Amino acid sequence: MSLKFNVGDLTIHRAIEQETSFFPALELLPQLTPELLGENRSWLRQAGALDEEDVLILCFQSYIVRTPHHTILIDSCIGNDKQRPARPKWHMKTDDTYMRALTAAGIKPGDIDYVMCTHLHVDHVGWNTKLENGRWVPTFPKARYVFGKSEYDYWSEQNKKAEVPPFADSVLPVVEADKADIVGNDFAIGDHLRIVPTPGHTPGHVAFAFGKGKDSAVFCGDLMHTPLQTLHPELSPKFDVDPAQAAVTRRNFLERYCDTDTLCCTAHFPSPSVGKIKRKGNAFTCEAA
Repeated sequence: MSLKFNVGDLTIHRAIEQETSFFPALELLPQLTPELLGENRSWLRQAGALDEEDVLILCFQSYIVRTPHHTILIDSCIGNDKQRPARPKWHMKTDDTYMRALTAAGIKPGDIDYVMCTHLHVDHVGWNTKLENGRWVPTFPKARYVFGKSEYDYWSEQNKKAEVPPFADSVLPVVEADKADIVGNDFAIGDHLRIVPTPGHTPGHVAFAFGKGKDSAVFCGDLMHTPLQTLHPELSPKFDVDPAQAAVTRRNFLERYCDTDTLCCTAHFPSPSVGKIKRKGNAFTCEAA
């Protein structure tokens, strides 16, 4: 299980917080039929993506990318001390797994220059903040936190109607600490990072493409949750705000990076989570790197 990849002038580390059975496949993917699951069961189990009970195994992790100029953390996982009663594995967590994973990669919170969120769901913003003397404060003291504007605006509106806990405890405190940059899709960091709009899972979901002059690596967030969706891009999870749009976005993304040298870094595929997109008939596979 590789936790470190080198591509071009980038070094990519994975910091895993949890890798665990998460959701019954037939429940997470409403269009998945028992027949289709049956056809794919053996290779999914072999890939470590499905357990014996047909529950999908998902990885929850951050990627840390070192460019020649910056250290950038992508998607800050689940976090500690957060009220998540609907998710027992995430609720009021107090373990040091995530921080130990950063340390193992030779990274301290103070080393991070940017925290970038593909979207603002609970398991992508958790370590944005930590509890200190009863207050939520930014975990990465030097970092600018980058949130896409359409994504931020969407959750801001939702939060006005009824509190969205991850937004309230993991996004707003960063904004209040004056550490946030709310950006459009034209945002870039030097010539090493660009935003790739990938709407559907949430209205403002984005991927991040890294590399000088070409996309050496792309971080696709929740565009896909399981390798089954590379082979069947039409399958959208029940968490998608717009499942039809997500399916179109997913196929376009897979088409764009298919049979290129771009390293595709997924948020939730089981380890090693990283691979290259290859064509397979009218669909795709992600060949582990």
